[in-house]
Amino acid sequence: MLFEDTYKTIKTPSEGLFKDRGSKFFAFAYPIEQESEVKALLELLKKEHFKAVHHCYAWRLGLDRTNFRVNDDGEPSGTAGKPILNVLLSKDVTNILVVVVRYFGGTLLGVPGLINAYKSATEEALNEAEILEKTVNEVYAVSFEYIRMNEVMKVIKEFDLKIRNQTFDNQCVIEIEFRKTLTNQVTGKLEKIDGILVDYLFTV
Repeated sequence: MLFEDTYKTIKTPSEGLFKDRGSKFFAFAYPIEQESEVKALLELLKKEHFKAVHHCYAWRLGLDRTNFRVNDDGEPSGTAGKPILNVLLSKDVTNILVVVVRYFGGTLLGVPGLINAYKSATEEALNEAEILEKTVNEVYAVSFEYIRMNEVMKVIKEFDLKIRNQTFDNQCVIEIEFRKTLTNQVTGKLEKIDGILVDYLFTV
């Protein structure tokens, strides 16, 4: 099987709303690159919507369908997080977090009603989002002595690599990002430079 080199995600955060028998379900979709971003976004929403009874969510990262998490936040098991995730899977989007905030309207919706509400709110948010196709990229830290700068920059220019971060001192560190399909070529060229360290950080 050929390696999948592209994936779909959302360009910017988006929102959706679904109402049923007085309950309001506000869905918030965010593009994310790492799991560590989830906590801060959740805390922000909980502060903004402190009167809401539930903050249910699902996130998905990477191309692997096993890299996800769901949370029902007190709703009956399987009625919130899973329906949110199922929408992400059916729309084939990844590197995304969707939080659905529920304001209770006084009427119990039952299991089918809840599943439909969380699914519909998520669909509303994704219908509002701009979905884009991105390449699967890897991020590496390249450490080297200052005297090797020209050799390193030559490789960066040759492959038109994106510089995410850089620290220049006697010992320099540059964080670079490039398409996964270029990994062997880029790391191979860099590792030929004397005294250089190339460390894989993460995939985006």
